[in-house]
Amino acid sequence: MVNFDKPLSTPEPDYPTLPAEIELPEEDISPEEGALPSGAFADNLAETLFSDDNTLLTMATDLIQLFDADKRSRSDWEQAYVKGLEYLGMKTEERSEPWEGACGVYHPLLTEAVVRFQSQAITEIFPAPGPARTKIMGRQPEEKVQQAQRIEDEMNYILTEKMTEYRNETEQVLFRLPLVGSVLRKVYYDPTSKRPQAIMVPAEDFVINYGSSDLKSGERYTHVMKRTKNELKKMMATGFYRTLEIQEPSPVYSKVDEAHDKISGRTPTMDTDTRHTILEFHTDYDLGEHDYACPYIITIEQTSQKVLGIRRNWREGDESYQKRIHFAHYQYMPGMGFYGTGLVHLIGGLARSATSILRQLVDSGTLANLPAGFKTKGLKVKNDGDPLHPGEFRDVDVASGALKDNIIPLPIKEPSQTLYSLLNTIVDEGRRIASIADLDVGDMNQQAPVGTTLALLERSMKIMSAVHARLHAALKEELKLIAEIVGTQMPPQYDWDPNNEFNRQEDFSDRARIEIIPVSDPNSSTMAQRVVQYQAVYQMAQTNPELYNMPMLHRKGLEALQMKELISHIPH
Repeated sequence: MVNFDKPLSTPEPDYPTLPAEIELPEEDISPEEGALPSGAFADNLAETLFSDDNTLLTMATDLIQLFDADKRSRSDWEQAYVKGLEYLGMKTEERSEPWEGACGVYHPLLTEAVVRFQSQAITEIFPAPGPARTKIMGRQPEEKVQQAQRIEDEMNYILTEKMTEYRNETEQVLFRLPLVGSVLRKVYYDPTSKRPQAIMVPAEDFVINYGSSDLKSGERYTHVMKRTKNELKKMMATGFYRTLEIQEPSPVYSKVDEAHDKISGRTPTMDTDTRHTILEFHTDYDLGEHDYACPYIITIEQTSQKVLGIRRNWREGDESYQKRIHFAHYQYMPGMGFYGTGLVHLIGGLARSATSILRQLVDSGTLANLPAGFKTKGLKVKNDGDPLHPGEFRDVDVASGALKDNIIPLPIKEPSQTLYSLLNTIVDEGRRIASIADLDVGDMNQQAPVGTTLALLERSMKIMSAVHARLHAALKEELKLIAEIVGTQMPPQYDWDPNNEFNRQEDFSDRARIEIIPVSDPNSSTMAQRVVQYQAVYQMAQTNPELYNMPMLHRKGLEALQMKELISHIPH
């Protein structure tokens, strides 16, 4: 959580709500060293504006009721998510029906789609040099070009070297995003490491009314956090939360938690989780400071319904009281409400059908290989409880008649070819919807024009290209939040500039014409698309070379091939 009291335009440090994995060193716990900056705007209003605990209790009760209503509004989305998780196939089911040991595997259709998207997306948005680049709007004087290069280098250095957890968090975002359809990133300043922090917030831990269109227009949304008792004490010692007694927490165990425990094979967390559930409300609320409701951050411990903190959520000096956004919302595909649509919603039913047919085929093969049947009551077989081994003949006492007259096997068929064809049809349909079907380049006409090849690629990648465009837009918003913190709350001196020739805060604060954007291309989601696009332009340039900037064209070609180290040898 960022400091909701200080605007991002001031260079003074923030004091955020730390995520659960951050540990404050002992020397930072004392109120003298960790206290919030003085001034009315930075105060915890729960201590300065309210002296009556009954008023705070009423506020907490009202907000928790609204929180419960918001959760109910998304119940259908959550139910579809829980059902879809079952068919992710992370765990083999032990089945006793129709017999003990029946096939319990899951078809990997859903898993394949998630893994393919995650593997493809991470290479596009997070290449080895870093995920950020800069774009100069309008004229490009030399000093602006140099400033833009310093900003780009600094952003990539921070994201790849200083924020060591950033890539791993991004990997988790890209795994959850196609599965559930929505993931959020929360950006704030971490005073212990003196750098930005961007943590993943799963959609199930972010509660907003399902009818809300976006974060900006949403009247209220809640970040559900888990905090140990010791972490709460640390936050109280720093002065960020009110110092008060908190009762032992009651376990909060949702259907999503139950589904996660089931697919991972864990013991239910309700039996072992002793953490407090903290509700961080980003809401418009009328505290009596103004004639209407203004944006505040109100933090409440759910079990005790005690208010830990209230802070203003607009920039100091902003007379319009515009709400500050501290989250970036990633969507796989737009849904009917705030939360996006994921693969569990798109192909969850097909994954369920494919799993059912796959189990039938395996069970049918098992019965065909190990047939069962009936035998006469008087027939005795030596060691009849043990299966026959290859080459083994076992003694049989026949009551009467021939052996074949005393044994009747069940009329079991071998695995059905019709079922197998139906399984392939369902899987192909799921892959088509998820846009993970392989394009067989070997079957394409190698003499076809580049335009024809490009059209085929565009047709096969159209769905995935739209998903990547949404991913690009969300990452752009996240990079803006990180850049604001870099330019306002980190030390002004660059780490690589011992002579102090350049100033980090001046470079990042003066970005009127310099835009920080992701390195990914929203118009093409794979290198193959970019290379074919380049080939099409290059063929056009061969016919009328005087119309083209050939050095620039070659620079773009090297960028498409991800060989930027050779670009410096080509003039602008």
